[in-house]
Amino acid sequence: MRVPQLAISREGRDTLWLLAMLALIMAPHAARLPLWCAVGATLAMLWRAHMAWRDSRLPPRWVLLVALATCVGLTFLTHRALFGREAGVTLVVVLTGLKTLELRARRDAFVVTSLGFFLILTQFLYSQSIVLAALMALAVWGLMTSLVLAQRPLGRPPLMTVAREAGRTLVWGAPLMLVLFLLFPRIGPLWALPSDAQARSGLSDSLTLGNVAELALDDSIAMHLRFEGTPPTPSEMYFRGPVLDDFDGQTWRTRRASRDRVEDIEHHPIDTRGPAIRYQLTMEATHARILPLLEATLKVQTPPQQAALRLERRGLAWTMGNALHERIQLDAQAWTQFRHGVSHTPQELATWVQLPRGFNPRTIAWSQSFRRNPALAQATPRQLVQAVLAHIRQENYSYTLAPGNDEVSPDQPQPHQVDRFWLDRRAGFCEHFASSFVVVMRAMGVPSRVVTGYQGAELNTVNGLYIIRNSHAHAWAEYWQAGEGWVRADPTAAVAPERIDRSRPLAAPRSGLAGALPQFDSPIWRQGKAFWEATNHRWNVWVLQYSRGRQQQLLGKLGWDANDWTDVARALTIALSGIALAGVGWLWLTRERLHQSPWLQPMGQVHRALVKAGIPPPDGLAPASALNWVHALQNLGPTADERQANLVSQMVSALQALDTLRYGPNLDTAGQPIKPRQQVAQARPLRRSIEEAARQWRAHRAKVRHRAH
Repeated sequence: MRVPQLAISREGRDTLWLLAMLALIMAPHAARLPLWCAVGATLAMLWRAHMAWRDSRLPPRWVLLVALATCVGLTFLTHRALFGREAGVTLVVVLTGLKTLELRARRDAFVVTSLGFFLILTQFLYSQSIVLAALMALAVWGLMTSLVLAQRPLGRPPLMTVAREAGRTLVWGAPLMLVLFLLFPRIGPLWALPSDAQARSGLSDSLTLGNVAELALDDSIAMHLRFEGTPPTPSEMYFRGPVLDDFDGQTWRTRRASRDRVEDIEHHPIDTRGPAIRYQLTMEATHARILPLLEATLKVQTPPQQAALRLERRGLAWTMGNALHERIQLDAQAWTQFRHGVSHTPQELATWVQLPRGFNPRTIAWSQSFRRNPALAQATPRQLVQAVLAHIRQENYSYTLAPGNDEVSPDQPQPHQVDRFWLDRRAGFCEHFASSFVVVMRAMGVPSRVVTGYQGAELNTVNGLYIIRNSHAHAWAEYWQAGEGWVRADPTAAVAPERIDRSRPLAAPRSGLAGALPQFDSPIWRQGKAFWEATNHRWNVWVLQYSRGRQQQLLGKLGWDANDWTDVARALTIALSGIALAGVGWLWLTRERLHQSPWLQPMGQVHRALVKAGIPPPDGLAPASALNWVHALQNLGPTADERQANLVSQMVSALQALDTLRYGPNLDTAGQPIKPRQQVAQARPLRRSIEEAARQWRAHRAKVRHRAH
């Protein structure tokens, strides 16, 4: 049974297609737009779709003017401005929605389509991910289809036929796009303008309990690493961030004096042992100045293809001159065996045993009581650390991403968070263990401090890179030992060694229906995730990070001086000219050819011979057919000259035989079909006899005329 087609007009169908493409383009903006803007644009396009479906009349112009004034006013009230990225995108979205309500002519379709292309560009002000790029490529194809439809106002061209033609147009333009991307002079990296990356490191100059645990729930990628040679073990992968020295009872902060180089490299050199570990790091935009690099990274440089960065090292911590708003790559060298801070003076060490008064009194009392143990009377800082770590292992401490909110009794006020964790709850994340451990050590007179950063890495088996996610965020402690300097102590390893030794961070707790269902973590899923992350990394490095430096490398390999703009312009001109010539050649090769009949040449020779003999040609196109020449010869009328009559009769017979051979049965004596070129070969004697008779007829006529004179 044949399904009847929908009774919708050509204009309605084209309008619905354009509205669908606009909805596809606006969809990624929905979460960023004000609620009134998203709802208003949606209602406007739904209203226009209803009118297209019903072929009803468009709203009067005064309705659009009132809606326009309302939207401009709401935009100003929402953003306090009419210019800028947020306000501009809001206005473009609402104006596009309102413009569809007066979509009635080809000119309006061109305007709306142009607004659609502009909306595609606004998407990349927020993100340039490969998914968004693919989605916008689909939208470009849809808008190109609308343009082709607008250029064909007559009839009802099939939608898929027009879509294929638009797709071919995009494919033809791909080489030009590639050449412009590779060779067009670049002011900066592709991603420098929008600051697209939304990742955050969560590492700052301060730490309040709960910050790192919150970051650990974020599974997004923070860094990619590629090691040259044997990589360090997971337990050695500590990526050092800020050192937190001062504690006010609730928040740890980096001491301002540390920024003024308390650990100045010249006064406190870093002693390294063993071979260096060379690695390349690709860091996502963190919008912070901190560079959490592998301990102890002492040498860092930017690759040649990337603009130089202003980097600064303070002790073992690295920072940038400006906040990191774009993805960067670094080449670095680190040593896993090192000593630092050995030569601190007693005055300097005294600052790392200070604790605020009035905070966590029970933990401080417990620490002092623990220190008075006769077995620890002569203990060194290392022995005290081992004793405290043994206490953590032996007691009921647990490592969790969700410490919970236990009720607090009146004698345990909220500010005493270390008391609550160390003596009551005994369940927490790495930041709880690190900060409480440092409080305990300082209460026993051991210089110590908190360090934040990342710990561990996950190997991507597809591209061989190590991935550091935001969920690898970690906090640990350092204590000072005479003759050794600062020594790392990770109390988390005492209660949850799997957190330090495994390549992946612990999974975040799940609640609700997700907690009741088994976690989907099959090998196929993990392999697919690894493949996607490897693909996304290649997109980031090869496309989004194609900067001026990479362009210079490419042109240098091609033999051009990338520092000379004349050479760059010459290379671009040659490439564009080559594409233009290739396009012309392709058009010539694929041009529509007229297949000439093999009979055209012999009939032309017959036609010229008869015309040259003085016989009036038949009316119509030349060369005339054999049958038309027969009629022309017969129209010459009877003649008393027997010689002339015989020649005419001879030409008529040959022409009739030629016509029979051309249009008669194409079979040989055995009944097999004869090809046209074989027929032309068989007609060669007939053609020659006609030419000879025409020549004799012309010569005979000349003699008769000569005798008459």
